[in-house]
Amino acid sequence: MDDEFNELIERMDGALRERSLSSVSKVITDYDPHDVARLLEREDPRDRAIIYRLLSRNRALEVFELLEPEMRSELIQGLRDEDTAKVFEELDPDDRAQLIDELPAGVAKALMSGLSPAERALTAPMLGFDADAIGRYMSTEYVRLRGDMTLREALEHVRARGIGAETIYQLPVTSAHRRLLGVISLRRLVMGDPDDLVRTHMRDQPITLHSIDKAEDAAREIMDAQLLAAPVVDSENRLLGLVTIDDAQQILERTETRRAARQGGAEPLRRPYLASPLFGLVRSRVVWLLLLAVSALLTVQVLGAFEDKLEQVIQLALFVPLLTGTAGNTGSQAAVTLTRALAMGDVRPRDILLVMWREVRVGMMLGALLGGLGFVLASLVFGIEFGEVIGLTLIFICTLAATVGGAMPLIAQAVRADPAVFSTPFIATFCDATSLLVYFGVATWLMGL
Repeated sequence: MDDEFNELIERMDGALRERSLSSVSKVITDYDPHDVARLLEREDPRDRAIIYRLLSRNRALEVFELLEPEMRSELIQGLRDEDTAKVFEELDPDDRAQLIDELPAGVAKALMSGLSPAERALTAPMLGFDADAIGRYMSTEYVRLRGDMTLREALEHVRARGIGAETIYQLPVTSAHRRLLGVISLRRLVMGDPDDLVRTHMRDQPITLHSIDKAEDAAREIMDAQLLAAPVVDSENRLLGLVTIDDAQQILERTETRRAARQGGAEPLRRPYLASPLFGLVRSRVVWLLLLAVSALLTVQVLGAFEDKLEQVIQLALFVPLLTGTAGNTGSQAAVTLTRALAMGDVRPRDILLVMWREVRVGMMLGALLGGLGFVLASLVFGIEFGEVIGLTLIFICTLAATVGGAMPLIAQAVRADPAVFSTPFIATFCDATSLLVYFGVATWLMGL
């Protein structure tokens, strides 16, 4: 944390200890809204509500919009009813829809019923879509133009309706029946001949999102094309809303946070670390630990099955950590590489055979390099025959681990599961068991056990 934020924390801690509301109010007016949002995230729920109530109306809304959805939910449940209704009414409709996902059903219903008719009408369309659909993240506050308007009429329309719009720099053009025809930039609207029709200056939209498209895929399309906004349409090409590049960035940030956590064998935290209760930290990790512990029983079972082989050649046990670790690392490398490639759109589930063939060759080359080194070192200490077992085993397990590690994310994507779930923890445990099977199989074959 930077020095300014550290100073804010120290001043706020002192004001809260004194229980001086005037001191708290003075502290929060001296700092940037981003720092105040960070401060709220680390405070306990009671102090968080106190600090938030002391913000001015405009500043309170600005700070609220900087918080994560889970933190917004916790904060809004700690406010008085009148404060809650005021904050909820002033939110953008798309932010309001995402907040409802985090609130208890009773609280959400009460807040929706308390909205003004106009705001309720703007929010209701998003609530009809699944939480992972892009329709849930669109904004219904936009300005649309008709193709038969003149540029003069269109500009007057933007002036009249644009104050509360999400964006006016990219304007959708529709027919009289709201079917999307194209888009026109504000620049073209201002610079063109005022008597020209909008349709003569509009252009085709490079990306049109369907309301039921997966939010992550839609957001990645927007970011890749670097669009300020993209229209969202229904199955009949009727305009429903817009998704801005800021919304797309937030969707991808949350997705990457969740994916990174699962790659490490944990669920993502729903609030900042220091603000998370101990039970929340335990809950985010325990399910994965239990799952991986059960999976690790496979390794124990394999070792038990080959116990007699270990008794005959005790040196076999010395190389078990090396081989299982190498297999797990090789599989994890392939899984992480392919998960990243999927996220970037470099590969698709239909490319699985091409990916597997590529990883077979990569695995064989890695296995040959490591196996050659293992052969030399093991032969020097335990003899040529033992060196052959280690060298050949490394070739086999690297090939198998790379192939399986590369295929798993593609299989997960094909069955609509999160590729991160199949990455590091699962691959490492899977490779432990299979590498032991290969190891003892090669030893039995070459050493006649």
